[in-house]
Amino acid sequence: MIFWTKKCIHLNILFRKSIRGKDSDNLYDVCPTDTTRKNVFINGYPCKNPAQITASDFKSSGLSKEGDTDNFQRSSTTLVTAAEFAGLNTLGLSVARTDLDVDGVIMPHAHPRASEMMFVGKGVVIAGFIDTKSQVFQKTLKQGDVFIVPRGLLHYNLNSGFELATVYSVLSSQNPGMLSISDAMFAPVVSEPMRDLMKKLFSRSNLGTNQIKNVTSFRY
Repeated sequence: MIFWTKKCIHLNILFRKSIRGKDSDNLYDVCPTDTTRKNVFINGYPCKNPAQITASDFKSSGLSKEGDTDNFQRSSTTLVTAAEFAGLNTLGLSVARTDLDVDGVIMPHAHPRASEMMFVGKGVVIAGFIDTKSQVFQKTLKQGDVFIVPRGLLHYNLNSGFELATVYSVLSSQNPGMLSISDAMFAPVVSEPMRDLMKKLFSRSNLGTNQIKNVTSFRY
């Protein structure tokens, strides 16, 4: 009897550990964000009172407007998460819109917590990602085409057409995050260790910063 009791306790501990190691499933069909509760810290957002949920919680116009592409990269990305779109809360999803002007580019970046599915709504776009073996997977996409980027891998976009291109994305995380190589290495405010690293990289490649002049975008 004692042996059986100890065995049950051991199995119960293992079961609890296995549960902790997984993402929690939804306990309700829906859980729109309650933005009025500011002092609650959880992995996500608190839910609205079910009696206060309306159909408006599940509609967003956050991606309806064209982004401002008047910048160096000639591109703009609008990301909508559960913070702006209440109905996304607990669903493990975010949505985004990317506008690429002629010769526009989205520099290589990664989402550490999400895979991304891109849908081309307008124009011609080159989309690609790089795996951990440095192999490049790249395709030219036209209106209506869909492209998948696996979670955590570097990816990029180029406008390969002669008009504004628009790409809509769904990301498999409520908070996908973003790691940008260009922002990390060449941001206006850079830490001292990063400056030292950049100096070493440039010196070993025999390329000084004064040798970097013009950036030319190519049409494929």
